Amino acid sequence: MRSANSSNLSLTRVAVATLAALALLSACGKKDAAAGPGAGGHMPPPEVGVITTKSQQVALQTELPARVDAFRVAQVRARVNGVVLKRLFTEGSEVKQGQSLFQIDPEPYLAQVNSAKAAVGKAEASVASATALSERYKPLVATEAISKQEYTNAVAAQKQAESDLASAKAAQRIAQINYDYSNVYAPISGRIGRALVTEGALVSATEATQLALVQQLDKVYLNITQSASDLQRLRHQAGARNISNGLPVSVVLDDGSVLPRQGRLLFSDVTVDPSTGQVTLRAEMDNPDRALLPGQYVRVRLAQAELPNGILVPQQAVTRGGQQGDTLMVIGADNKPAQRTIKIGSQDGPNWVVTDGLKAGEKVMVDGFQKIAMMPPGTPVKPVPWTPVADNAPAAAAAAASR
Repeated sequence: MRSANSSNLSLTRVAVATLAALALLSACGKKDAAAGPGAGGHMPPPEVGVITTKSQQVALQTELPARVDAFRVAQVRARVNGVVLKRLFTEGSEVKQGQSLFQIDPEPYLAQVNSAKAAVGKAEASVASATALSERYKPLVATEAISKQEYTNAVAAQKQAESDLASAKAAQRIAQINYDYSNVYAPISGRIGRALVTEGALVSATEATQLALVQQLDKVYLNITQSASDLQRLRHQAGARNISNGLPVSVVLDDGSVLPRQGRLLFSDVTVDPSTGQVTLRAEMDNPDRALLPGQYVRVRLAQAELPNGILVPQQAVTRGGQQGDTLMVIGADNKPAQRTIKIGSQDGPNWVVTDGLKAGEKVMVDGFQKIAMMPPGTPVKPVPWTPVADNAPAAAAAAASR
């Protein structure tokens, strides 16, 4: 009996000790939770990546819409009437200047050439006869063997025969030209499109029937449109450095890729379209691989002016198109982030060119937006220098666009 009581007493003591230990651990946990990981019981400020802005000379790049136009365009048209006998080219191929493209029935024109040659021969015989008569009469008139009138008539007949010969030769030349026109040649070198007529088609010189289209594509024009007000604004921002011919032009395709080669600006129109308020700029670009085709819509980038005191900000730091416009977060002297509305002039690689809303020496938040998203407004942060990662530039731009 005594042994059983001793066992119960031991078990009771163990249970009490266990409960005391659990209570102590619970109290310590609550104390740690209340105290937090930081000193004094407060969470440490989150680290955010920042840059310090500085003024620098920045090219004001502008992205504008443009249409591609062939460097040279030639419409292949019929210059004589007739039936098309042959097509002598492959549709969509490159052709050389002077290459035969179509054969129009030449028989009627060959007959005209032969007829004209016969007329020339007849006129030459008349000239020979009239010349011989004139030369025979010349000594006779001196001896008064014939009258002066007869000699004058002989000389006139000679001149008329010579005129008839010249007319016959001109008619022969016209007949030869028409005969040559029955073989249609490429007026320029370039790429030819589809044939607009088939063998057996009757074409007309009067209607100038179009047979095909040849376009020179080793070079192309870029017809660029820009708002006249934007043009004036850029000129105002640039000051003395105005838009000039010869500026490099980059082409941005539909998929966002940029062609490795650049073109050059040729001129800007001096007249504003009254219906659209836009001016036209034209650029020229080499196109050896035929990557650009006539009529294609592209966007072009060109640095139309330079801003002497511009500020560059990484694209991922800017939220575009919000209710307040383009905004970013500026870290103040108290290390508290504040939203700032800015104006963007253009793009410079992975950066935006800020033309208003920022000053040199301010700290702009670039990274760490997720850390402050759930924090109360006005919570201080710990700014640290931001280091760009080249490989993450596209992802950063995509993240900036989605915010």
